[in-house]
Amino acid sequence: MECVVISGATGGIGSHLALRALESGYGVIGLSRRPPEKDPGYPIHAVDVTDGAAVAAFYRSLRGRRVWALINAAGAASMNLLLTTPSATMSRLVGVNLLGAMHCCAEGAKLLVRRKGGRIINFSSIVTALGTPGESVYAACKAGVEVFSRCLAAELSFFNITVNTVAPPPIDTPMLAGLTREQIDKIVQRQIIKRQAVPEDVWNTVSFLLDEKSAMLTGEVLHIGGI
Repeated sequence: MECVVISGATGGIGSHLALRALESGYGVIGLSRRPPEKDPGYPIHAVDVTDGAAVAAFYRSLRGRRVWALINAAGAASMNLLLTTPSATMSRLVGVNLLGAMHCCAEGAKLLVRRKGGRIINFSSIVTALGTPGESVYAACKAGVEVFSRCLAAELSFFNITVNTVAPPPIDTPMLAGLTREQIDKIVQRQIIKRQAVPEDVWNTVSFLLDEKSAMLTGEVLHIGGI
């Protein structure tokens, strides 16, 4: 059975992707900073993606498994104007959103290189393209993910590995806890498709990227909802 490794797999978009991947016949291996409150139906490993050594140890434990894809959905957000954002918050956002994706790609890609094929799917956000007030640090982290993914796509293309980025709009998950309905609606109205997305919209994109039919698509940023 082909396995998909998903970071941020115990909540929000990550957990939805994990469940849908299971339903689609993939084996799922999850990463989460904290263990889940109840059994989600797939193994969850307590790994802090900001800890490069812990991430490396986790991926070493997967040698011998048929890992087909890495889905790096772990993320953190904080809705603050830059002038009121504490330095510690900036460091946390960079650590989870950017360095976390880098650590998982650097270690997980070694498994894909050995099998000479696979998929890496990283996560950005539509606010990076829209330039949303109050999201400057978060958006900068996600912009870093987009450029990192584009460069990584070129590095890994020789091994039949594609690297793409999915940039969702606001979706009702715990990540939106700091946003008011008015703030969410303002972002939605700047999308080309003016409705709020749901987790299944993300899965529809991710499932295509996992499929062999997407083999010629790499280095791209897919904006759900349109910009």
